[in-house]
Amino acid sequence: MGDVQNRLRSYWDEDAATYDRAAAHAASDPVEAAAWRGALLESLPAQGASVLDVGAGTGAIALLAAELGFRVTALDLSEGMLGRAREKAAARGLDLTFVLGSSGEPPAGPFDAVMERHVLWTTPEPVAVLSAWRNVAPSGRLVLFEGVWDSTALPDRLKDIAADAVRRALKIEPEHHAHYDPEVLEQLPLARMATPEPLFAAVQEAGWRNLRFRRLRDVEWARRLAAPPLLGWLEEVAQYVVVADA
Repeated sequence: MGDVQNRLRSYWDEDAATYDRAAAHAASDPVEAAAWRGALLESLPAQGASVLDVGAGTGAIALLAAELGFRVTALDLSEGMLGRAREKAAARGLDLTFVLGSSGEPPAGPFDAVMERHVLWTTPEPVAVLSAWRNVAPSGRLVLFEGVWDSTALPDRLKDIAADAVRRALKIEPEHHAHYDPEVLEQLPLARMATPEPLFAAVQEAGWRNLRFRRLRDVEWARRLAAPPLLGWLEEVAQYVVVADA
């Protein structure tokens, strides 16, 4: 476990230098940022609530939540990623709490909500992690912003191949500095979720209840709108939010 954690930390420390060049990572496109604000207001408790953002990365969602009036604690394993988030918070004049640490060892709280965006797939023990989040939000809410990644269906694989070709033709730089190590991926149970069902099962096993699900079509549309012609359709990924109670 420790070796996987160290390799994940090293990957994201290095990726911090290139991560924000993708507008979808940084939520730097104004239309997509507006879509995320809507998703946050619909999914989190009332403004002013205390929110733990796990795997905050360079701060895209944490900063938007803070702008909306939530009291945000941003937790991340990577000092490189968290350093970028601190810089952006200072530039925007936002007051957040930043904590360096793993997703399975969250700060004590208690929090009114725990949220994440595209983080659970990177955890070797998702049920244990989800249980730890429930412990620090014993009367709170879980908000998971996720997507259907790495579908093995033939049409999706063909779209991936075509998207790579279009990116090369347009000389668009990759969104990450490198691919994940296959050995690490093999130790991540949610790394290849073709449907939300494995995520639902992990959430329920961790003791969260009253699961709700909503497709984030506004986010999807904003990404298609911002992308070059054809590429937005080829790279489209189903985005959704899962909300549950402690």
